[in-house]
Amino acid sequence: MFVCLLLLCNLTLLAQTAADPRFVRIAGKSAIHVPPQDVPAGLKKIYSNLSASKTDLYNDLGGWRIAGPSGSVSYFIAMPFTPKFDSHVSQARVAVQYFFLGANQVNLSIYGDSGGVPGTLLAGPVTVTNLPDSGTCCTLAVADFTPVAATGGTQYWVVADTPPTGEGSDFNGVWATVATPVIPLAGYSNFDNDDVWIALNGDKRPAGEVLGTIP
Repeated sequence: MFVCLLLLCNLTLLAQTAADPRFVRIAGKSAIHVPPQDVPAGLKKIYSNLSASKTDLYNDLGGWRIAGPSGSVSYFIAMPFTPKFDSHVSQARVAVQYFFLGANQVNLSIYGDSGGVPGTLLAGPVTVTNLPDSGTCCTLAVADFTPVAATGGTQYWVVADTPPTGEGSDFNGVWATVATPVIPLAGYSNFDNDDVWIALNGDKRPAGEVLGTIP
């Protein structure tokens, strides 16, 4: 009960905070705008919050920080998604970018929901390397999974994190966002890899999409 109340309070507070230490702002407008990678044949869009413009999919001027535990602090980010129909998830395509420190790689996974936060690991982690530089658009970090069944109307999560130690644990990056009207939930941040998920500001949703087959 205490944890639930803490999460609700954090959601309210973050929605009222002008500057969040987990949000990274990128100076200047990127001159590099390219289309994202092609969608594999046979895969359908299960969830997406990306723009319809192929060269302006998301806001490349800022994003939620992702940092491995080898640094002074660690931040892991989770993006919620809810399929409309029963489906099988086989790919996540997200706007995770490299922020020029540590190994250029991040882990992407699919999690089930547990009381409104990431719960059971369903697929992954998949290590994605050679991420695009922060402040560019619109190359995506793409992870392929062994297809996992997802129930229509049920919430799931794409989680970006790092190994606890070793190669990749020093990764520093940002998850670029899409602007939305203030909504109840943008996603969650796991601060210091302590399994306590804290709500993100509702008007800065981590940008990405989930692909697979229906059914």
